[in-house]
Amino acid sequence: MNSPFPFSALCSVLWCFCAYAGGVLDVSRFGAFPDDGKDDTLAVRAAVTQAKKQGARKLVFPKGRYDFYPDMAFERYQFVSNNAEGLKRIAFPLDGMTRFEIDGQGSDFLFHGFLSPFTIDNSQDIALRNFTVDYARTFHSEGKILCVTNTHADIEIPEDYPYSVENGLLKFHDGKPRPARTLYPVSLILEFDPVKRETAYQARDYGVGLDIRAEDLGGRRVRLLREKLKGTPGNIFVFGPHLRHVCAVTVTDSSRVTIEDVTLYHCGGMGVIGQRSRDLFVRRVRVTPPPNKNRTVSITADATHFVNCGGQVVLEDCLFELQIDDATNVHGIYVRIAKCVAPAIADVQLAHPAQHGFDFIKKGQKLELVKGPALTTYAYPVVKQVERLNKEYTRLTFKEPLPDTVAVGDALAAIDAYAALTIRGCTIRGNRARGILLNSRGPTVVEGNTFHTAGTAILFEGDARLWYEQAGVSDCVIRNNLFDSCNYGVWGTALIEVRAGIDPAFRAGSRYNKNIRITDNTIRYFHPGMLRMYCVQGLTFSGNKLEKTDAYPQWNPKVPRFETPDCDDVRIEE
Repeated sequence: MNSPFPFSALCSVLWCFCAYAGGVLDVSRFGAFPDDGKDDTLAVRAAVTQAKKQGARKLVFPKGRYDFYPDMAFERYQFVSNNAEGLKRIAFPLDGMTRFEIDGQGSDFLFHGFLSPFTIDNSQDIALRNFTVDYARTFHSEGKILCVTNTHADIEIPEDYPYSVENGLLKFHDGKPRPARTLYPVSLILEFDPVKRETAYQARDYGVGLDIRAEDLGGRRVRLLREKLKGTPGNIFVFGPHLRHVCAVTVTDSSRVTIEDVTLYHCGGMGVIGQRSRDLFVRRVRVTPPPNKNRTVSITADATHFVNCGGQVVLEDCLFELQIDDATNVHGIYVRIAKCVAPAIADVQLAHPAQHGFDFIKKGQKLELVKGPALTTYAYPVVKQVERLNKEYTRLTFKEPLPDTVAVGDALAAIDAYAALTIRGCTIRGNRARGILLNSRGPTVVEGNTFHTAGTAILFEGDARLWYEQAGVSDCVIRNNLFDSCNYGVWGTALIEVRAGIDPAFRAGSRYNKNIRITDNTIRYFHPGMLRMYCVQGLTFSGNKLEKTDAYPQWNPKVPRFETPDCDDVRIEE
């Protein structure tokens, strides 16, 4: 006798109930099992699709290792500010989702090849928690320095970094035979001290293009044929990747995104990049090399970066170490006036290639119009019509004619997306370049952090002639931090600096940054430069405890302790 409800259908109902109990999906129900070495990309894709259909709130991973490959991954062309654009393969495509959490439960996510881990687009209330991110083959390469002369340097390359010397050129790759081989091109060399776990004292970047002349000496030893290359035997040459192709987490046009208890061992771009989003919370995120591998650096660009973001941006109790760029940079984008077509029409350009495709201007939006060399705002035009010409140029029509003084080279930026920035309880150390770049006009609080940076610990930047990053803080508090022997590298001459792109001829009339208060910090210093500031309205340095150390040799004792030209309302108390 046939049952009115087939047994197979009953099994299907029970399976769905188990996989979706309490709005929680278990990734193993979709075929992803820990520690089996199989590709889990399609299983995750199926789980995310099912979550969107059923409105599931959580995807959990039983603890273990999961592997992800690009072969069957979701694909999309992406423009990611301050990173390389391109057709990206994505392991976790979270698009158009609301109230969804991924909980790794302590799992290790291992990615293979040019695969982007997480992309969050047009989503709200998203959380990523409790997992690590690493790559089977890193995007950078490393070599131990054996000797350095005026004509060459000999290095020993660990097995972690497959390479070959072909036609007199050093090529890094994934170790597969041709034609399946994937190249990992590099463009710079930087020396690191593996004992101190930081960039080597006064080390500089050496640009090498894509071609590194070399000889294979056998035994994984290679001779780099480059003159005047400096390095100390026993230290490590790190070969930085050519482009920032692969960020770990990319957040676009989203809100209320939380990343907690996540460790980023490696990625081939920025760790967390947020663009045109608001209310982003990064808590207890660790950017650090894995403890059980022969690796000197962590990720290959900024640990975090936020562009045209609003609401709150919070970095709390994080570790950012040994990455190949800054810990964070929070800023807006300028577009350059390329052509004045009519009194109320202008063609504008996203002038830096790393910002191509970054559309932020909308109909009805109020913008600020600034003089490029001076960074002074002189009008607030309102957009009537937007015509995207291509990824680089946009034609804007305004409700009213632009001022007669508008000129090619002036710039426009949004004034409706200033994040309230909090950086609290973080440790920033050993990385290339600077610590944090504070360029948001929202209230900014930096407190209870520890800095040990090769260059300037805190930088106020912004320009409309090079990077085209909108900056200019209006309310910034820096308090109760420990600055421990910073400025041992070449990226800055003082502990806290302004390096805004304001032409010296216009600095007397420009006050780009306002209300900066540096109070009650402990500063352990071997280098005399404390402040190098200009074009600031309202600057206080008081209650700070200064302790002289001999942590490094003094590389320039003539640097002034305080430089504050073209500033108003300055109060400095040593």
